[in-house]
Amino acid sequence: GAQQSVTVANPVSGASLDLLPHFQLEPEDVYIVKNKAVSLACRATPATQIYFKCNGEWVHQGDHVTQHSTDRGTGLPVMEVRIEVTRQQVEKIFGLEEYWCQCVAWSSSGTTKSQKAFVRIAYLRKNFEQEPTAKEVSIEQGIVLPCRPPEGIPPAEVEWLRNEELVDPALDANVYVTPEHSLVLRQARLADTANYTCVAKNIVARRRSASAAITVYVNGGWSTWTQWSGCSTSCGRGWQKRSRTCTNPTPLNGGAFCEGQNVQKTACTTLCPVDGAWSEWSKWSVCGAECTHWRSRECSEPAPRNGGQECHGPELDTRNCTSELCSHAAPGAEDVALYVGLVAVAVCLVLLLLVGVLVYCRKKGGLDADVADSSILTAGFQPVSIKPSKADNPSLLTIQPDLSTTTMTYQGSLCPRQDGPAKLQLPNGHLLSPLGAGRHTLHHSSPAAEGADFVARLSTQSYFRSLPRGTTNMAYGTFNFLGGRLMIPNTGISLLIPPDAIPRGKIYEVYLTLHKQEEVRLPLAGCQTLLSPIVSCGPPGVLLTRPAILAMGHCVEASAENWSIRLKKQSCEGTWEDVLQLGAEPCTELYYCQLEAQACYIFTEQLGRFALVGESLSMAASKRLKLVLFAPAACPSLEYNIRVYCLSDTQDVLKEVIQLEKQLGGQLIGAPRVLHFKDSYHNLRLSIHDMPSSLWKSKLLASYQEIPFYHIWSGLQPFLHCTFTLERLSPSTCELACKIWVWQVEGDGQSFTVNFNIAKDTRFSDWLVPDSEVGAPALVGPSAFKIPFLIRQKIISSLDPPGTRGADWRTLAQKLNLNSHLSFFASKPSPTAMILNLWEAQHFPNGNLSQLAAAVAEVGKQDGAFFTVSEAEC
Repeated sequence: GAQQSVTVANPVSGASLDLLPHFQLEPEDVYIVKNKAVSLACRATPATQIYFKCNGEWVHQGDHVTQHSTDRGTGLPVMEVRIEVTRQQVEKIFGLEEYWCQCVAWSSSGTTKSQKAFVRIAYLRKNFEQEPTAKEVSIEQGIVLPCRPPEGIPPAEVEWLRNEELVDPALDANVYVTPEHSLVLRQARLADTANYTCVAKNIVARRRSASAAITVYVNGGWSTWTQWSGCSTSCGRGWQKRSRTCTNPTPLNGGAFCEGQNVQKTACTTLCPVDGAWSEWSKWSVCGAECTHWRSRECSEPAPRNGGQECHGPELDTRNCTSELCSHAAPGAEDVALYVGLVAVAVCLVLLLLVGVLVYCRKKGGLDADVADSSILTAGFQPVSIKPSKADNPSLLTIQPDLSTTTMTYQGSLCPRQDGPAKLQLPNGHLLSPLGAGRHTLHHSSPAAEGADFVARLSTQSYFRSLPRGTTNMAYGTFNFLGGRLMIPNTGISLLIPPDAIPRGKIYEVYLTLHKQEEVRLPLAGCQTLLSPIVSCGPPGVLLTRPAILAMGHCVEASAENWSIRLKKQSCEGTWEDVLQLGAEPCTELYYCQLEAQACYIFTEQLGRFALVGESLSMAASKRLKLVLFAPAACPSLEYNIRVYCLSDTQDVLKEVIQLEKQLGGQLIGAPRVLHFKDSYHNLRLSIHDMPSSLWKSKLLASYQEIPFYHIWSGLQPFLHCTFTLERLSPSTCELACKIWVWQVEGDGQSFTVNFNIAKDTRFSDWLVPDSEVGAPALVGPSAFKIPFLIRQKIISSLDPPGTRGADWRTLAQKLNLNSHLSFFASKPSPTAMILNLWEAQHFPNGNLSQLAAAVAEVGKQDGAFFTVSEAEC
């Protein structure tokens, strides 16, 4: 309304004329709920007049309600004024500025203004910007339920209900609510299985999200085996069994049942019981003094055994031998005759024994004399010296580079499948000779034709009868003592079987498998995270006389102060066990791990299923994520989707995503980037910016998308991604220019500058390796190794013994930057073989043999009587 004239209605005392008004009550911010008007009030003393001014205009005098009083303490006049503001008044200026009002009080000394009070229309929209979704999680796994409440004024407060009961984080330390209103359960418990509802409320309304059902499942675990039962038969061959139950723990809420058998059977043999039987009766004895004679028998045809019954009946039978007509002689004379007869028999036996002993001694003496005079028995045991003569060979491994002058022949069966003994000719010369022009090279030697043909024939043998076929995530082959290599193409996963790791005479069919993470459930506890693929090599339980080397990638930024890294192996019962802690003293010599920047090399003498698991020790611990952008190769509609994958930085996961995108018809639209994701409990955010608004628009309602921290950190969800849906304003638009930001709150970030023609751009197609270009998955024998077999053997025989001035395998390890593993190498029968095996695993197929030769030659320079490398011999 118009400005009103101000008059003094009531004169005041003289004491108040010199004072400016001061407010005892000022108007405050209020909200209009629905159509209910709100009241604003102010009170000042001393004041002659008070009026409200709203958005720069005076409120009509008739809209004021005025009340006069006197301050009892000072005696000064007090004036209080109220006005009402309706929804219609506020809506008149809606969108221009906010509606506000303030009081102006007058006295004879001047005016005073109150604070501004804002009047807003309260509301709360119906739809949540993001609602929680149902999940199934393993027990002790973390859960994050996102909730973004509807837009409202004043902003809505959020609370969570579990089965319609309020969740109070103050009463449960396992629960907390983030500033973004997400509900976080640190470790899922069975009691957390419930329906969760996000509730948003303000002074206007109360909204409920759709309920999200959380199911906490428990995977089953086997109990211990019972004792073996008794044999099923009491006589002969049978079986016995033992059992276990899937009750440790029992699977709950859809958890996986135990893998493996619940009953084991084994063959058993029980000795059959044999009942005793009597032998024939002996002849009757001479009739005795008592006019009786006797006969006997024994329980020996057969004798009772293995629990059989004893013979029934008498063992001795007596009978009268004179038909009761016996004349009894004097007892004394009969006894004397009996005793004399017994003594005579004993004397005869002693004489016979003496004669036998004398004959034996004479014969033995004659035999000893014959043996002592014989030279035939000793001629074959003359001492033989196998130590080389230093006069004829002053340099241990120095020869002329002619490999055909002298050969030695190894004769024997290489494997059970050969029909007869095979001959493999090997050069008898030394390994290395003086070097010319400062160059060092190693390459395959050329054995005699017969040996070369045999090795080639043996190396190409394949016996694939029992393993599954047709999968891109598996390699298999048949190997003997020559060793070989299995590789899963484009994954960085390989298995090196060194020479002589398989015992001579044995042939193994070996496989190497990359498991999909949904196929194998790896239990993780606390802050543990999967750092590598899950890989199996087998068959388990085969005998290896030297460690095989399993190579695979990992995604950890390793440091001892931030990580505790363990190698896990699955046992035959299906449980995962820690077999090695990296950086700690190994508890067994069966396993060892060389961890490099992006790959690990596992020495193992027992094949099985392995995975690398880490536990963060601080919030600075980080994993490498590979960020990859894909989009459709063809875009017939106006919509265009950009998929941003956040993957563990290992080759196998990237390969799987590339294969998935090939099936979806996707193409790569930017070079992959690496992001370091920290253990800070902060989510990963993704946003898109700087699109030309005249050509494109984004359908994303929020300013960014989010991937929960736990989904990424566990490493168990391999193909996490966000999709940005864009829309072309014209079908003729083909050029896309924008920026995509990916960052962790309070952490690392990466940005992609996309400048792409969606119709014909193929700049990044080189990243998609065609299936036809992958290498052979199985290499058998010498073709699997860079170092020729004969040269390898001579390096080993020369460097394994301690050398003068330290010129041995320790120096070679230092030259190859492997000195941190000296204690492991020293624990093996051939440390040099371990070093060369690791070099083979690290550098195949593109390793530089010249660099290895240079390192070997450097070792030789430390000892004048050592060896050097020759291109001619190689």
